[in-house]
Amino acid sequence: MDLTCADAPGSTRTVTGTKKNEAAGGAAVADREDLRADCGSCFALCCVALPFVASADFAASKDAGKPCGNLQQDFRCGIHTALRKKGYSGCTVYDCQGAGQKVSQVTFGGRDWRQDPGTARQMFAVYPVMRQLHELLWYLAEALALPAARQLHAEIRRVHDAVERLTHESPEAILEVNVAVRRQEVGELLQRTSELVRAQVPGKKKNRRGADLMGARLRGANLRGAQLRGAYLIAADLSGADLRTADLLGADLRDADLSGADLTGSVFLTQAQLNAARGDARTKLPAGLSRPAHWG
Repeated sequence: MDLTCADAPGSTRTVTGTKKNEAAGGAAVADREDLRADCGSCFALCCVALPFVASADFAASKDAGKPCGNLQQDFRCGIHTALRKKGYSGCTVYDCQGAGQKVSQVTFGGRDWRQDPGTARQMFAVYPVMRQLHELLWYLAEALALPAARQLHAEIRRVHDAVERLTHESPEAILEVNVAVRRQEVGELLQRTSELVRAQVPGKKKNRRGADLMGARLRGANLRGAQLRGAYLIAADLSGADLRTADLLGADLRDADLSGADLTGSVFLTQAQLNAARGDARTKLPAGLSRPAHWG
């Protein structure tokens, strides 16, 4: 099972979390505060460690390890309030899921790469690995909060704790982590979790795993309990669609229209996916995720 993640530079926006909460019709999601970006505790690693290429998402190109031209000395973004207007919409979509502050404050004990240049190369190499480990922890934490997967919780907890321990290792040990093996193990568990959750939806469920649905007209579609893992839904019209309990792990929702869609109880949806999509005040979200500011 491939758990994909498109690493791209991120915004300096702090994503705040909540304690246990419950969306209408959704299951309570355990607090994942340490898996939410706290940019004030990070040394702008996403703006330095990762590369980006001039495109519709980024106004200019940048090599890995080179600070973005908009980065200020205090690690803040000089155009944060105008990222989309300035051609850096990719930054508003990215979410490190707490990896930035973990590397900055835990792995390197608060030593920033400007004051301690000797840490820079290693810090920038560790960050993408930590980002992937935190992504796995996010999904595993969600799986642990799903009552339908209770029979798997002991196994999920074991894997979760093993990955968590890796994030507290030394920089050298983190760089030795075989992320592919970990992703395979977690992916299989999440697949079994998804099957248990979606089995609670009556009737036949659509299986569009990995399907090319770019620009698809799915307005008002009944996709409740659907398997949409890894589906390409770029610019798809999902307005008013019923996506309750759908598996959206890794689905590409860039520029997809989620206006009025019901995502209540959908599983393995991330904030980054929502940030990349379009929606409105009528869009119903699963517990633990926030309505992106640019939705208006």
